[in-house]
Amino acid sequence: MSLLHLPHHDGSPLYVSDEAPGLGETVTVRVRTSATDPVDAIWLRTTYDAEPVFHPTTSTTEGDVVWWEAALPVHNPVTHYRFLLVRGDEQQWLTGAGTVDHDVPDGNDFRLAAFPSAPDWGRDAVVYQVFPDRFARSAAADGREVPDWALAAEWDDEVCFEGNDPRTPMQLFGGDLDGITEHLDHVEQVGADVVYTTPVFPGESNHRYNATTFTEVDPLLGGDEAYARLSEAVHARGWRILGDLTTNHTGDTHEWFLSAVDGVDDPHRSFYYFEEDGTYACWMGHGTLPKINHANRDVRHAMVEGPDSVVGRWLRPPYDVDGWRIDVANMTGRLADIDVAHEVAQAVRATAAELRADPWVIGEHNHDATGDVDGDGWHGTMNYSGFSWPVWSWLRDPSSPARAFGRPVPVPRRDGPTVVETLRAWQGTLGWRATASSWNILGSHDSARIRTVVGGDAAVHRVAAGLQFTLPGVPMLFAGDEIGLEGVNGEDSRRTMPWHRPDDWDRTTLAAYADLATARRAHVALRRGGLRWAHVDDDSIAFVREHPDGSVLVVARRAAAPGFTLPLGPARHVFGSEPGGADLTTGPDGVEVPATDGPRVDIWALGSATAEG
Repeated sequence: MSLLHLPHHDGSPLYVSDEAPGLGETVTVRVRTSATDPVDAIWLRTTYDAEPVFHPTTSTTEGDVVWWEAALPVHNPVTHYRFLLVRGDEQQWLTGAGTVDHDVPDGNDFRLAAFPSAPDWGRDAVVYQVFPDRFARSAAADGREVPDWALAAEWDDEVCFEGNDPRTPMQLFGGDLDGITEHLDHVEQVGADVVYTTPVFPGESNHRYNATTFTEVDPLLGGDEAYARLSEAVHARGWRILGDLTTNHTGDTHEWFLSAVDGVDDPHRSFYYFEEDGTYACWMGHGTLPKINHANRDVRHAMVEGPDSVVGRWLRPPYDVDGWRIDVANMTGRLADIDVAHEVAQAVRATAAELRADPWVIGEHNHDATGDVDGDGWHGTMNYSGFSWPVWSWLRDPSSPARAFGRPVPVPRRDGPTVVETLRAWQGTLGWRATASSWNILGSHDSARIRTVVGGDAAVHRVAAGLQFTLPGVPMLFAGDEIGLEGVNGEDSRRTMPWHRPDDWDRTTLAAYADLATARRAHVALRRGGLRWAHVDDDSIAFVREHPDGSVLVVARRAAAPGFTLPLGPARHVFGSEPGGADLTTGPDGVEVPATDGPRVDIWALGSATAEG
């Protein structure tokens, strides 16, 4: 049986009538099966206050497709559900992670959240991440005095990144915010429409995650005025801008912390976790990053609650930030037996919603964000576990020196079926809406570059980019990915953009990113469509993104691979990462996807919105 004939449900419009219903409403949900699959009945199982309840479905047949439909009451703020398939004496569960022949816990159930979803502009976006110190220097940067903590570097100097080199956070290359503003044409060329910068607050490091204050922009970046200019320029293009805020900790030179250290009776003392002997909790053992105590209502009011908080201040004019990427969101509000993380996430989102009509709030989470993203907290996460690591493991060159942060050994190289099972497991765990609102990242300022992961192979890099733009989620690329910059770890990946060395750019890959962004905007299925796996083998992964307004077929190959047949109608070729590629015509068994002599990814627009088969 073709993978396309397997029972299927997801959270997209073909299967769920309303992805953001109100509490107490009823939503229509559908399951698709094949007429060749002898399913006798399907039951919808949901839970009322954690008690399992079953609802019947009705079926209709359209050609070789059987649609099963049921009414799902939205009884709880996050409603879990799954389907029980009956075939004679056999039973099978259909969950968010696929079908299973035995009873399983609720962790992979489909779910509906009775809260507003991420804004349309976020779901439809292409995000471009900038590490300000390494992106571009404006003329104004030349006259700025280098602070005592910094080590001035020339633009073409190598980044210090090996071991625990004390120079790593101190190297200052001098990129600034006006430099970003001056290169927005390049961001447009890439196809991005959301500019996300790592922190702009002063901090005694080039990364600025050890903020000394949250009330101003670092003068080394051009100060408040330069940030306002960047925001104005971004919005003038009809784009959006996202800030980066560390809610988990400050720097040890932050004004709050200095006050706390100076006096045991100072009100800022309770902003942190101090012991009687003067020691304090900090991030991962780094004493320069004291951890914030969000169990204290005063610090929560100062940082995340209300228009005058740090979160609120920068969402208002003249900065008009459209939302936040929250650094270390997974650890924020969590320490040993204390866990107010969800309350903090709720407060950030509520403050943003109070000040802007359609804010977007993404939480950094380096592993399992289950429970943090399916309600009224973060809209989504930086999806390392559900996207980055699976894609890396399929495409990684075994000899690559790339290091995966957070684990002591490299990401293993795995075959296509294993990678697809990984993607399905994480989609089932995070839920459809959270997956679709999270960031598909091939790398960031915290990780190796994708070009290094794939051993410098430009064609395989473009396959990775193809998956980034076509799987459910929002593509976020780290500035320089589009021209083939390399880096073995996060610090090494923070290399400067070689504006003055255009001959070093991989312009074929740059064009591929731009074409992928164009395809994503042209085909709603790539932004809002469902996901059905079509064909998987060691070196090939094919899937259909389907939507009532048009569907697409995506085929990715990591190496030379034979052709295969899919039970689909004719399809128009709309993107190929390498030369070649043609329309698909229908034969006796469907369409024949041609063989390839090397890595490539292709996209075809299908003739049927529901993707025949």
